[in-house]
Amino acid sequence: MRFLAAFLFFVAFGAAAQPYPSKPIRFLAGYPPGGGVDNVARALGEKLSARLGQQIVVENRPGAGGAIANDAAAKSAPDGYTLLIGPIGTNAILQYSLPKRAYDFGRDIAPVSRVGYGTIIFVVPAASKAQSVKEFVALAKASPGKLTFASSGTGALIHLTGELFKQAVGVDLLHVPYKGTTQILPDLLDGRIDLALDSAPAYLTHLKAGRVRAMAVASPRRSALMPELPTMAEAGVPGVVSQTDYAVYAPAATPREVVALLNREVNAVLQMEDFRARMASLGIEVAGGTPESLQVEYAEELAKWGKVIRDAKLKFE
Repeated sequence: MRFLAAFLFFVAFGAAAQPYPSKPIRFLAGYPPGGGVDNVARALGEKLSARLGQQIVVENRPGAGGAIANDAAAKSAPDGYTLLIGPIGTNAILQYSLPKRAYDFGRDIAPVSRVGYGTIIFVVPAASKAQSVKEFVALAKASPGKLTFASSGTGALIHLTGELFKQAVGVDLLHVPYKGTTQILPDLLDGRIDLALDSAPAYLTHLKAGRVRAMAVASPRRSALMPELPTMAEAGVPGVVSQTDYAVYAPAATPREVVALLNREVNAVLQMEDFRARMASLGIEVAGGTPESLQVEYAEELAKWGKVIRDAKLKFE
């Protein structure tokens, strides 16, 4: 028995002493294949896999605005072998829009690294009478409650970006929720919807063809994707800042040294020219950072969207 106990001890000790990572890593993506989060997860996973010497498998867990993947990550072992790829802003919003969720993002999920930002544009039909954001605001003020803005779902980032715009300029717009951008496009192209503050990539082909018109970006700075467009502040509407975003997280209590290693490796991938070019083709501007800066950003987004929700008097069950 003593020989068996000694053998088991050395086996366990040897396993515990294995350097990280010693087996495949799982990326949880809370959205379907083909979308922004999925594309980022696969591109990042490919590069990280080569650097870490382990396979990285992307596992799509769509549903509930990303909350299903978040819940799975929160319940996973904090060993660095399950990571979450998702957005800061949307995860902050979910803290309000899903009051009955089983996890708390700030408590149960640990930040690893920022990956980048996508661009949200202020876009109207080609036939719109407004030629600028200021002209759109004037039209909206002249006809309260008559002009419409589209979103890809009530309570999600795009909806709340529209609410943020309404609050910033003091206009009454009618919110029309859809199930996604692909459903918004036909009505915007035909002029049945007056405005979308939405993620840029789906609109690029239509912008080039002149079927819709973009007037500004909601980013804090001009976008490399469309540098000719002013920011909302430059267009005369300060305070409207919103963007899609991508970051890496781990379950809370993941060892600090593992988080530090992952942060270092993610930031190394972000410097690769081919990775940056691939992100640029998706309309994503690469931006790294520390776990601490990611945590600060989450707190800022939590406060920002909480105020928007309260001021809009939105109720979620």
